[in-house]
Amino acid sequence: MVLVFRSSQMALPFDPTPGTRDPRALAILAKTIYRELRASGYAEKDVVALAGELLGMVTSEVQGRRSPVND
Repeated sequence: MVLVFRSSQMALPFDPTPGTRDPRALAILAKTIYRELRASGYAEKDVVALAGELLGMVTSEVQGRRSPVND
């Protein structure tokens, strides 16, 4: 699955400045991405695969920031 998002096609529902986001912004963004993917012909399994990839990226980033555990 290859996803291509063009900034001219998808408006983000929040200001890019950290700390000024509407608390509902991420829910709105998730719904927008889901609707765009489904409208573009992606199957539910593709959306689930994308969600898994995103979770994997976040998990890797969080694990990379953890300090080493003393054995």
